[in-house]
Amino acid sequence: MGSGLGRRDDTVGVRVCGVGCGGGGVALASLRGWRFSGCFGLFLGLFLGCFVGRFWVSFWYHEGVSSLSFSLLVELDRVRADRARLDAREAVLLARLESVSSDSVSVVEALRPVLRGSRAQVEKRVALASTLVADHRGVLAAMSRGDIDAYGASRVVAVTSGMSAAQVRQVDSQLAAKLSSAPTSTFMPDNLAAHTRKIANTVDPDGQTARARVARRGRKVELIHGENAMSRLTAHVPVEVASAAYARVDALAQALRRAGSDRSMDQLRADVTADLLLGHDPGVTAPEAAATVSLHMPASTALGITDDGCTLDGYGTIPGPIAREIMTNPHSTWRKVLCDPTTGTPTSLGRTRRRPSATIRELVRIRDRECVVPWCRRPATHSDFDHEQPWAEGGPTSTTNGTARCRHHHRLKHHPHWTHQHSPRRGTSTVTTPHGTTYTATNPPTLTPLEPAP
Repeated sequence: MGSGLGRRDDTVGVRVCGVGCGGGGVALASLRGWRFSGCFGLFLGLFLGCFVGRFWVSFWYHEGVSSLSFSLLVELDRVRADRARLDAREAVLLARLESVSSDSVSVVEALRPVLRGSRAQVEKRVALASTLVADHRGVLAAMSRGDIDAYGASRVVAVTSGMSAAQVRQVDSQLAAKLSSAPTSTFMPDNLAAHTRKIANTVDPDGQTARARVARRGRKVELIHGENAMSRLTAHVPVEVASAAYARVDALAQALRRAGSDRSMDQLRADVTADLLLGHDPGVTAPEAAATVSLHMPASTALGITDDGCTLDGYGTIPGPIAREIMTNPHSTWRKVLCDPTTGTPTSLGRTRRRPSATIRELVRIRDRECVVPWCRRPATHSDFDHEQPWAEGGPTSTTNGTARCRHHHRLKHHPHWTHQHSPRRGTSTVTTPHGTTYTATNPPTLTPLEPAP
C-alpha cells in the first residue's frame, strides 16, 4: 500500500513539477504512461518540466511579443492615417480662410500663433492648402482617406509647380486613377514624386523641359549653420552632376574603409567631400567608373524623334531634351542595350565586355536601375549583385537569378523573420515583414513594351 501511494504520489509529483516549471514535462511523462518512483521520479519530472516547459514558455513569449509588435504597428498605421485626414481638414480650412480674406499677409500673421510656426512655415502651409483645394482634388481625396499626408502631398505639388491649372488638374486626375489600385509602397513620398513626375512629363513635355532649364540656372551653394559647432553645406546642382559627385565620394569613402579606417561611412563621405573641396588629398583614388551615372533612353529619343522614356537611376523620369544634353556631353559614354520588345526588359548589352560575371552584373544593374525593395531608391550602381536563389543552394549566377539590392536590404533578406522575393522577368518584388505585412511593387520596364507580357 505504501509503495502504491508512493507511485501515485510520484506520478502526481511529475505532473505538479511539469505544470509548475512549464507543462511540457507533464505531457511527456503522462502520455507515455511512464511510472517512476522515489527521487528519480521527482528528478525526472523537474528535468522534463523545466526543459520542455522552458521551450514552450519561450515560444509563447516570442509569439506574444510578435502579436504585441503587430498590434502596435496596426495602431501606428491608424495614427498615420488619422494624421493624414487631419492634414486634409487643415488644408480645407486654410484654403477657405485664405479665400475669404483680401490681405494674405494679415492672414499669415494671424495664423502664426495658431499654427505655432514661423512666417515662412505658415506661408508654405497656406500655399500648399490653396493649391490642393484648387487643383489637386484627387490628392486631397487621398489625404481624406488617410493615404497621403501633407508632406507626401507637398512632393506632388512641387513636381507640378509652374504648370497651368488645367495641366495640373490633368496630372492630378491621372495620378488619382493610378493610386486607386496602387500598392502601399506607391504612397511613399519618393515614389509619389516619381510617379507624378512621369505623368507630368507626358502631360507637358515642353514645359517640363523649360522648367528644368530654368532650375539649372538657379544652381547654388548654401551654408547653413547649425548647433553644436556643426554646419551644413548644400550644393543645388543638376541631378546628373549631383549623382556622379555622390558616386565618386562614396567610392572614395569605401576605399578608405577597405584600407582600414574605423570611421563610419557617413563620416568618411563627409571627410572626403571636405578634403576634395579644400584641395586636400583624401588618401585614396577611385576608378573612373565610380563616378558613372546611368541614364536610360530609347533610341527614338536619342535621335530626337520622341521626347519620352528617359530615366536617371535613383531619380526617375527626366525630359527628353535634357537627357540628350547629358548624352552629348563630351564626358558621356554611350552603351547599346538590347531589350525584349514585348516586356521592355534588357536582354543583352550588345557586345561581350570583360568576363561574363562582369557583364551579367552590369546587365542586372541596367535592368533593375535601383534596389528592388519597394521603398528603396538607392541606385543599382551602388547596390550588391544578390542571388535570388542563394548560390549555396544551387542558384546560378545569371540575369534570371540576379537582383540588385543595396547592402542594407541584401543583409536584411537573410534575416530569419523577413521574406524577400523578386521576379527578374516581371520586375515584381514582394517583401513580407516579421509582422506579416506584405508589400509588392513592380519596377517599370526600361523600354515601353509593344504589348503586355503574357
